[in-house]
Amino acid sequence: MRSSRVCEWTLAASLIACGIGLAVPAAASADTTQTDSPSPGAGAPPPTAFTAITTAETPAVADACRQFSAATSYAAASYEDFAYATAGTGNFVNYGDPDVQSSGQVGRAGLEKAIATAMSASGTPGLPPDVAAPMNSWSMSATKLLAIMAVHGGGDLLNSTANDLNTDAHNVGLACAANGSRA
Repeated sequence: MRSSRVCEWTLAASLIACGIGLAVPAAASADTTQTDSPSPGAGAPPPTAFTAITTAETPAVADACRQFSAATSYAAASYEDFAYATAGTGNFVNYGDPDVQSSGQVGRAGLEKAIATAMSASGTPGLPPDVAAPMNSWSMSATKLLAIMAVHGGGDLLNSTANDLNTDAHNVGLACAANGSRA
């Protein structure tokens, strides 16, 4: 029974860590090819798998979305070992374990840099508010995760905050794609 929970938590931690890094590129690289379905009306284009709200990517959106994508990739790479080291123990996290301590230091340092990069991206001059807002939300969730790690919070809180990060990253990806970015 115990090994089943360990596998369950390891899988959850893996998905969280990978999701942070993969959420933005996957959402932002949506397929824009048109389907062969009939036109719904005269002069209307056929539906597509994805239709951008803005077809022309502005330099501000392109730069900010690329910068944010790099931040989330860095955060995921930095946090991944900590997620593995703390997986499978439920709400208890053994912060006295040397693996948890060292991976926690790397994870916190990576999150700090990723937060700074994401905040910088969200402040890009000319960036539409609908793109900047989810970037700011991601930064706040990442700051919350950083604080939870620093005060040795429980596994359940770490996992729910990491899930919030994944949701925020997904929302950034959608906002970037809706504004024509493929970053």
